[in-house]
Order: sequence, then C-alpha cells, then structure tokens
Amino acid sequence: MKKIHLSWLVILIISTIFFQECRNKSEYNETIKRIAALVEEGALEKAAMIADSLKNATRDDDLRWKADSLNEITKRIRLDFSVTQNGIDTILGKLVQGYSESDRKIWEENGWLEYKIIDGEKRYFNRAATNLILLRNFYQNRQYRDSLTARDPRIVFRKNHTADIIRVSGKSPVPVMPIQIEVTYTITVKPDAVPAGSTIRCWMPYPKENNKRQTEVYLLGISNENYFLLAPDSVVHKTVYMEEKARRGIPTVFQIAFSYFSYGQYFDPENMKILPYDKNSEIYRKYTREQPPHICFTDRVKHLADSLAGNESNPYEIVKRFYYWFNNNIPWAGALEYSIIPNIPEYTLKNRRGDCGMQTFLLMSMLRYKGIPVKWQSGWMVPPQGENLHDWCEVYYEGTGWVPLDISYSLQYSNNQKIKEFYITGIDSYRLIINDDIGGKLYPEKKYLRSEPFDFQRGEVEWEGGNLYFDQWDYDIQVKIKPLPGTRI
Repeated sequence: MKKIHLSWLVILIISTIFFQECRNKSEYNETIKRIAALVEEGALEKAAMIADSLKNATRDDDLRWKADSLNEITKRIRLDFSVTQNGIDTILGKLVQGYSESDRKIWEENGWLEYKIIDGEKRYFNRAATNLILLRNFYQNRQYRDSLTARDPRIVFRKNHTADIIRVSGKSPVPVMPIQIEVTYTITVKPDAVPAGSTIRCWMPYPKENNKRQTEVYLLGISNENYFLLAPDSVVHKTVYMEEKARRGIPTVFQIAFSYFSYGQYFDPENMKILPYDKNSEIYRKYTREQPPHICFTDRVKHLADSLAGNESNPYEIVKRFYYWFNNNIPWAGALEYSIIPNIPEYTLKNRRGDCGMQTFLLMSMLRYKGIPVKWQSGWMVPPQGENLHDWCEVYYEGTGWVPLDISYSLQYSNNQKIKEFYITGIDSYRLIINDDIGGKLYPEKKYLRSEPFDFQRGEVEWEGGNLYFDQWDYDIQVKIKPLPGTRI
C-alpha cells in the first residue's frame, strides 16, 4: 500500500480546519485526501493558498492558528530545500574531484543526495552536499574515516576525559569530576523583522536544577532586568522569558549569562544491579509509552528492534546490541528542521542517517517498544572549543535507576572495553541540561507554532503578528570553562 508522507501537524491542522465545515464523513475524507496529495506532491503553493484563504476567512481563533501554522510549515520546507539543480552542481563541483552529472544521479538513487520536488521543481536540501561527503566517507571510506577521527584532538580529549571519569568513579556511579561553566547566550533578532514599536517575546535556554549532574546554577546577568520570568524546574523546558520593543533599523538583542557546575557519571555494567521491571510502576508506564509522532512503534521500528534483540531478555544486553547497531549503520548527518519531518524514526531508518536527536528518537522508540524505560534529555554539549546543541537520553534499569546514554557519540576508539563502551552507561562533564522531555509548553505559553515544536535548545521568538522563525534571528553561545583543581582540560 502506498503511504502518504504527510506531517502529523499538517494532518492535525487539515483535520481540524475542515471537520466543522464538512457536511458529511465522505466529504471530510475526500478533503483530507486532496490536501494530503498536494503536500505529498510538493504542491506547497496550493497548500499555502488554502491555508491563507482560511486564515483570512474565519474568525475562529483556533482555526486561524492552525491555518497560520500550516502556512508556516510550507515556508519552512522551502527554506530547508532552497538549492536548485544548478546550485548543487556548482557546490559538488567544488567539493568532489572529477564530479559529473552521472555521479549526482547515482547519489540521488542511493538516497545520499537529498532533494524534494516542490511545485514542479527539484530542490535540494541546504546541507545535501556536505551530508553526501559524510555518507560517502562512512560507507566507502570507513577505515580511513575512522583513522582520521581517532586522531582528532577533540576525540582524543573526550577519550582521555571519559577514562578519567571511569578511574575516579571506581565502583560508585555517583557524579564526579565537576566542571564550573559560565555561559553568555545571545539572541539577536534582525532589524525590522517586526514593525517598530512591536513587542518581541523571547524564550531563552537555562540550566535545569533538578538533576544531580548539574548543580549550583546562578543567574549572572540579563539584558532586561525589568521584565523577565524564570521557568520553574517542574516544566519540561527550562527557560528565561523576556520582552523588548523593536526599534526601526536596529537589531533587538536578548542576552543572558549564567553559571553552573556540571558532572560526569559512569555506571560500570559489571556492578549494575538489574532486576525485573515493576510494570505497574509509574516510571515503567510513563517511559515505555509512545509519544507520537517521534517516539512511535511503527512496523519498521518493531521489526528492527525484534531482530536485534532476538531472545535476549536482559535490558542492558538489549541496549548494548542496539548501540552497536547504530554505531555500524546510522552515521551522523546534518538534519532537516524537525518541524517538517513527519516521523523522525521512520525518516532515520529509511535514509540510514540522522543527527543526535534523530538517532535518539529512533533508539527511544526501539527501547520503549521492547519494554525498556527511557527518557529524553537534551541541551548543549560544551567541551572546550566545541560547544553546540545536543540530544541524548537516560535508560532506566530496575535496581540501578536512571543511567545516561549518548547514542550519537558512538563507540570510542580504544582497546579498553570500558572506555570503548563508555557512552552506553556514562556521560562526560561537558553538558548543559535544559530539557527532561519533548514537546512541553513553554513558560509562559507561546501563542504561535514554535520554530522547534519538540526540542528546545536555541530558544523561541514571536511577536503579536506571528512566530519569528530561525531565519529571522541569530544565536551565539559563549562558554568559559573553569576546571577545579586536579581536573584535566
């Protein structure tokens, strides 16, 4: 059966929009099919036209929100797929020696060069060319790639750091090797992104304070001390909220500074106590359920999880099998914006690639399907000179508790088994934890569709006229690391 690849949000919007207006079930279903076909075909202009017409025609606030959100999605797809065929040929000609049109066709057939037909024209993903290089190196030059990566100073630093965590931890999984981290984070809204005098609302990331690996959080400074709100730790996404008035021809700047201590942690598998799960516990029920659209038990997810787990019943051994499979089969690659991906686990399996969050969504879907509790965690990675957005997770083992796991950091290059498999049951000290789950409400609640509806790492910005997407503002991370005495850096 042919599947219609339609965003969950598109389905939600279209369903809600037409439900009240359709006189009977048949008309409702036909409308859904028609819009679904338009989106599947990449007929974004028609889809946006319908959404825009509805927004102007209805007085229902809920319908207007959904129509506006649908229009936003079509714009985001265009932004992510903005490279023409001539453009991709020019880029690849510079990146690949001896490049020819026949190469491009082969890479497209392999799924290594990502494109989409939009309103009758072939448009390539903005990062298609750089992703192609990553995929070629993974599949065709793996030994050479691994050799280069193993010697990368950042990877060597990471390996030495995790070896220290293992040594200091001994048999105890308590957090160790604290690092004091100071952060200055800036969001700059571009000049005239909104009319002068309009109020711009901004949510910025802030450290969680309810995790034993992240302590002594202090707010050091803020750009608008007269109006800001700090979200409680009980919410999914920890934020600082501010407002500023836009001025003509001048960028609007939001800035925050904070400090915290971050710890590494390692659970030695030989010392982990693993008991049968209490399937009636709140932890088990909550963290083995689906959270559509991106933590889901599709047929493809179930088949892969079953084939890898086999008859194994020990949850740690299942986790380990899954981890090795990811290491050998799912290379890291630059991702589309999550808001335009219908189902991230399915996308990752189909395309055999994904960034940290995409790999984590797939892994979590597989583990929860197998009855192994796992929860999302995300924020930033902040190693020296390597700060960036990052996602990972925590796996729950009855008798041990929550154990960190970073799927995209992969197996380390070492003959020492504990160092090699460190990130299956450990995490380094260079982290910023912002989120404990996905898709929560912001504090205060956001009015328009979020730029990133599931995760929260860069921030969110809007004004009374709509959301301000990532192309309308820039962010900057400045990190100062202050190691404690005896800590290697």
